[in-house]
Amino acid sequence: MADTALRQAAAARPRATFVAPSALPGFGLTFGYTILYLSLIVLIPLAALLHKSAVLGPSGILAIALEPQVFAALRVTFGISFLAAIVNVVFGVIVAWVLSRYDFPGKRLVDAAVDLPFALPTAVAGLALSSLYASNGWIGQFFAMAGIKVAYTPKGIFVALVFIGLPFVVRTLQPVLAEIDKEIEEASATLGATRFQTVTRVLLPPLLPAVLTGFALSFARAVGEYGSVIFIAGNIPYVSEIVPSLIFQKLEQNKYADAAAIAIIMLAISFAVLLIINLIQAWSRKRTGDV
Repeated sequence: MADTALRQAAAARPRATFVAPSALPGFGLTFGYTILYLSLIVLIPLAALLHKSAVLGPSGILAIALEPQVFAALRVTFGISFLAAIVNVVFGVIVAWVLSRYDFPGKRLVDAAVDLPFALPTAVAGLALSSLYASNGWIGQFFAMAGIKVAYTPKGIFVALVFIGLPFVVRTLQPVLAEIDKEIEEASATLGATRFQTVTRVLLPPLLPAVLTGFALSFARAVGEYGSVIFIAGNIPYVSEIVPSLIFQKLEQNKYADAAAIAIIMLAISFAVLLIINLIQAWSRKRTGDV
């Protein structure tokens, strides 16, 4: 009886499971390194920025935001960045689809060309675009015939922001498209769905989080772009002046508090926009998971 009771107790005792050791150090060390790295790279610079603009106070920062020149620069920067990100989403989806679904001569060359804005220095990109889209440039001369001036106008800013933002959308969507099985599209067609229904009801739901991520990356890159825009924008106050250029002007005038205040305003608007995008992204992932 005693042996039977011991065997039953041993059987009822939970067995220890073997946990493979992690390839990385423990949580404490990695978490501490994460906090240190973020503090040095992100938190401390932001704290210094807040400290520099604190001398103005909330009313002073609001007054700077409402200055006509600052407000116009904010409208140009965020408005054109938003439009460029939308265009990059549309054409980025098409480019990613072609590179993921089709094989054609020169595919590797096209795939490598997508990364060109990553490798090309922004100043070089700005000089090249301004030369191409000037009134006597290879591309700009055709617009000039129609009475459209691209370089040194807000249209030039739009061209530069589309150029530097496209790779973010394409590289975000490519892995997701590669994971979507072609049989899903074939099954949809077999069940009588049209191409539009297949795109909107079968392909778009799993792609939506990646599309939003690509949009957010492209938008964030466009908002902070300086090198490629400064050469093609014209930097005309109230017309084609961007916020980074205005901040640089304030620094040259030794108005450090004003420059920090403009940077804080830009940071707050960017954070609010990205937060909204992240919330929509989380909602779309949850909705996709429920479906």
